[in-house]
Amino acid sequence: MMYKKQIEEYFNLHKDEMLEDICKVIRIKSDRQEPKEGMPFGEGVVKVLKEALDIASNMGFATNNYDNYVGTVDFNDKEKALDILAHLDVVPAGDEWTVTEPYEPIIKDGKLYGRGSADDKGPAIVALYALKAVKDLNIPLNKNVRLILGTDEECGSSDIEYYYKIEKEAPMTFSPDADFPVINVEKGGLKANFIADFKEDRTLPRIISVNSGVKVNVIPDKAIAVIEGIEKNEVEKYCDTVTNKIGVKFTVNEENNKCIIEAKGKGAHAAYPEGGNNALTGILTLLSSMPFADSEGFEKLCGINKLLPHGDYKGEAIGVKMADEVSGELTLSFTIFEYTTTGLKGTFDCRAPLCANDENLRDVVAKNLNNIGVILEPCNVFEGHYVDENSDFVQTLLRCYEMYSGKKGECIAIGGGTYVHHIKNGVAFGCTMPGTDNNMHGNDEFAVIDELILSAKIFTQAIIELCKSNQQKRHARRVMQRLTDMSFNFSYANFSSIIC
Repeated sequence: MMYKKQIEEYFNLHKDEMLEDICKVIRIKSDRQEPKEGMPFGEGVVKVLKEALDIASNMGFATNNYDNYVGTVDFNDKEKALDILAHLDVVPAGDEWTVTEPYEPIIKDGKLYGRGSADDKGPAIVALYALKAVKDLNIPLNKNVRLILGTDEECGSSDIEYYYKIEKEAPMTFSPDADFPVINVEKGGLKANFIADFKEDRTLPRIISVNSGVKVNVIPDKAIAVIEGIEKNEVEKYCDTVTNKIGVKFTVNEENNKCIIEAKGKGAHAAYPEGGNNALTGILTLLSSMPFADSEGFEKLCGINKLLPHGDYKGEAIGVKMADEVSGELTLSFTIFEYTTTGLKGTFDCRAPLCANDENLRDVVAKNLNNIGVILEPCNVFEGHYVDENSDFVQTLLRCYEMYSGKKGECIAIGGGTYVHHIKNGVAFGCTMPGTDNNMHGNDEFAVIDELILSAKIFTQAIIELCKSNQQKRHARRVMQRLTDMSFNFSYANFSSIIC
């Protein structure tokens, strides 16, 4: 419990300052754009990286920019013990935010709204302030902690792939890009594309086009289809029937003797598909229920709908439902689809337990798609990630979480692949508390302000515990053990004699 009082007082004083710096980076639109010279992921992420590094530099920290892929902030120049890996890129924002505009942060009802407030700009600045707290409180560290600020987490993490070709991993790494307490198990999975070509059939009624989805890891909240040969009032009857069954809503407009159908569902992260209502699978459910003329294209579309039906997030229909005790159940999210009169292509995001492999996942999917005349493009199952929960590293993080949150610390497994998925001794640690839904990747994303402040305190303590000398660590362990062994009826005087 060393330094706990000072840390709590520090963030009570610096809360507003930290929130304002979070707002500075939220105001910069930093979803991935077309690359430019010296800007591998577009202009927005370069701007936000510069802003964050400027903030850190003004705090007195040494910073470095790795060719606009990654920026780093070092506490000191000693042997590296800990990396904190956060990212400043965001997923694209929809146009149906209700509390504020995506890049106009606002504080309301104890929440900070804005794209990136929870994923991951807020946590990135929180981690920076944890370094600042240790520095301002003059707490000595015998080893270095480095904050790594990435710019391509949402689109494949090629940023840190670039970085780790230059730098070695730290002995310990945590990423504030998920939930508390500690995520030490991450599922593997399969992110794959499928395609099919067919001859155009002009027989009416027919489907002209279907389009939905923008990112492989985002449940789409919108989908659009263009059809011809069915009257608008008849189309609306089918829409009402499907809406009553699955909750996806539809609007129908008529233009040039064609009907344009727009589906509206609820977006979510592909790792947590049950939190959304997939507009893509919703519109396929609708189209498959309508009396289109027999054609190769319509037959394949209906086949896709049977293998990846609305609400089947466990891969049951396509034959890959599985689970294990350590990492839990498989999830499968159909996230991108394009259909024309001569072909179709789609993308799905499968988060698979540690027991998954090419044979029991990829090959089963390929076989069932092939049965309906659809080809799975070359792909491989990527391995899951596991860090021993009994390691000193993980146990230290759990103690710090318990110390400030007052909640039981435990390790959990998730379907999401976090920023540390390919880092040997990397775990996800914060910033979201259990039970909080931040609308991450959806409209009106927010971070709970009290959780940001709590996270800052936890991170500060973790940095101290993980980067101090071995002698200090042994003393801290003795203190914690004595506290554990003692009964709770000791006097304040006894307590004061133990803690120093």
